Amino acid sequence: MTSPRHAYDTDNGRYYTDPAGGPDLVSVTNVIDTAVNKSRALVPWGVKLTVEHVLDNAVDIARRVLAERPALTQEIKALHRDAKEVAADLGDRIHKAAEARVLGAPVAADAEVAPYIAQLDLWLAAWNVDLSEHVEATEITVLHRRLGYAGTADLLIWLPTGPRRRPELWLIDYKTSATRPAKSVYPENTLQLAALRYAETVLLPDDTEAPMPRIERTGVLNLRARSHALVPMPAGRAAHKAFRGALATTRWLHAAASSHLALLPPRADESSNRKAA
Repeated sequence: MTSPRHAYDTDNGRYYTDPAGGPDLVSVTNVIDTAVNKSRALVPWGVKLTVEHVLDNAVDIARRVLAERPALTQEIKALHRDAKEVAADLGDRIHKAAEARVLGAPVAADAEVAPYIAQLDLWLAAWNVDLSEHVEATEITVLHRRLGYAGTADLLIWLPTGPRRRPELWLIDYKTSATRPAKSVYPENTLQLAALRYAETVLLPDDTEAPMPRIERTGVLNLRARSHALVPMPAGRAAHKAFRGALATTRWLHAAASSHLALLPPRADESSNRKAA
């Protein structure tokens, strides 16, 4: 995960400091990671990854299973965690390269990232995007002090999607994957976009502030090594209401005690005293 300015990690996930000196703000992705159950997707993926590794390396695993069982067990258990970290690192590098591209800045040479940025270039060309004219902002921090959250919007861009090709301001979030189809999205992507869309304040690079612009459309731009797709998402007021519920759940969980005193039975002498009384 990229690390925006003013963001920092805690034992309860990412938070943002408020440059104006107010209370710290929980990050949008932290809310979703805390309150949304992702096991339906991650558990089957982890099982599939592990099973495929075992089958592909069956001979070597059989050879090691008796003499190296503890070490082998740890290696196999770590497979999905390591793969997730590798994918997250690639996603971070793609995000940084995409930011440089839409800013018209040089993109660092990276053979793994290059195919994804090539797909971004194809998307920009297909929509006739003029970077100097149509890009409103990229990787910009947004705040909602009243509700107590903050996040980073990947891209604010004008696209000709309105009636008679009228330009509309889109809030777009990049998503990358080496395996998922380009048109696939998760329901929680809508919550993320709604939270960003209805933030109150935009934090400019010099820490001055501006009101959040009126966003007309939201979507996920899926970047793959050989394909891409812009998927519009219904991140309206209903989705923002659902996000606020997740935000309340997150606050409760982050503040909740992690342990409680056990209830012990009464001592024998106490029971006898009560009977006598």
